[in-house]
Amino acid sequence: MELFKIIENVATELLKLAVTKLPDSIEKALLKALEEVQSDVAKTQLQTIVENFTAAKTSLLPMCQDTGVVSFFVKVGEQFPIIAELTEILRNATIKATQSVPLRPNAVDLFKGNTGNNVADYIPWIYWEIVPNNNVLELIAFPKGGGSTNISKLGLLKPGEGLKGIKKFIVDSVVDAGAKGCPPYFLGIGIGGGEDIAMNLAKKSLLRPVGEHSKIPKIAELEKELLEALNELRIGVMGLGEGPTVLSVHIEVAGRHPASLPIGIVFSCWADRHAGARIDSEGNITYLSF
Repeated sequence: MELFKIIENVATELLKLAVTKLPDSIEKALLKALEEVQSDVAKTQLQTIVENFTAAKTSLLPMCQDTGVVSFFVKVGEQFPIIAELTEILRNATIKATQSVPLRPNAVDLFKGNTGNNVADYIPWIYWEIVPNNNVLELIAFPKGGGSTNISKLGLLKPGEGLKGIKKFIVDSVVDAGAKGCPPYFLGIGIGGGEDIAMNLAKKSLLRPVGEHSKIPKIAELEKELLEALNELRIGVMGLGEGPTVLSVHIEVAGRHPASLPIGIVFSCWADRHAGARIDSEGNITYLSF
């Protein structure tokens, strides 16, 4: 089979996997929360969530009617034989998945309305990373729902606000989000860079398996501190005031301008949906675990 077709088929399958089966670490975090929670109210809500994702996995149907706006994280070796064609391949795969999974059509043109196939200008969005001296394609499908997107935040703090200001902005953002994005949340945070870099890093951090902290010791400690503090807000499962509010906090950092302190926060609802695979130049496929 041509490599072009192999990639298209894998991308289509990744979109199907993303909307029908949670990553292992996400599933385990939700099951652990159900096991540990004491409140009957929270237990009932978490049990419903577990029944939801279990039914989706069994029936191979989407776990939520909002199957999101499609994006792909593409990490490709400079020696991989197909690079220029990848955008076209991923658009074709998105159209194919819309029909076969099925995905709800969520791409809306500003003037023409819903395109009907999840493809529009710059959609699916592609996050590119080119790797030198490498001939492997790593592809991650990340369909992001509208509810959790609508509560995501970008802050441009004064540099003098420092770490205290960063913590306050994060806590205030979760308070403002409340129940609007279907908690318990998985929280991705990007600090530094510019306004676009901070948001991109925040979204990328959601791909890290739950429980895997930053390799930077001070950032890992900040992740743990924030997770504890955010759960003290008592927003709770589905905003009912009981059970966990946040199940993970992941932070990525970048250098910044001395006059700027950007911070991006990307919320995921309980269904932090993504799936990935590696394809080598011979067309061999390895699926990734998260």
